[in-house]
Amino acid sequence: MADEQINNAESEAPDLDQAGLAHSIIESLLEHTRVVSDLIAVMAQALDQDTTKALTLTAQWQAYLESRRRMEHTRKDVEKFVEITKDSDEKQKD
Repeated sequence: MADEQINNAESEAPDLDQAGLAHSIIESLLEHTRVVSDLIAVMAQALDQDTTKALTLTAQWQAYLESRRRMEHTRKDVEKFVEITKDSDEKQKD
């Protein structure tokens, strides 16, 4: 019986490690995106009004804004993922 519990614990550990790794990777990507967004905002402030207006009318700017909106949803999904992982981890400990 004890051997079976050890084997079960060993087989579950890689899943938790994978979940932690996945979370870490996603968090890093989200943080990088936030930093890039901040940089773009600072760069846009350095432009004159006409250039800024022309930039914001481009398809690339619209794609950037849409991507930012999607990343906000992704951040919420990551938070849900963390909660699910924590709940799963707590249930496995019980």
